[in-house]
Amino acid sequence: MQELNNKVNPIVLKQKDEVISFKCELQENLQKAMKEFVEEHPNWDQYRLLQAAIAGFLMQKGFQNRDLTRLYIGNMFSMNFNE
Repeated sequence: MQELNNKVNPIVLKQKDEVISFKCELQENLQKAMKEFVEEHPNWDQYRLLQAAIAGFLMQKGFQNRDLTRLYIGNMFSMNFNE
């Protein structure tokens, strides 16, 4: 398996909130659970939930990156770390 490059490019740091969209299929039970969660927690949406889940997974697997940590914490606690 190829190792991920986790070095931060200073040029990318100057860009603000770079967003990349992707399309994925979810199992029906996962989609229903996500919908119920978002309905019960109005300050969350599907995008925030997926970002927090992916960032949390990567952190649990040992991927260490300050921007990833900020994204995870920001999503979990509704914090904005923009300078």
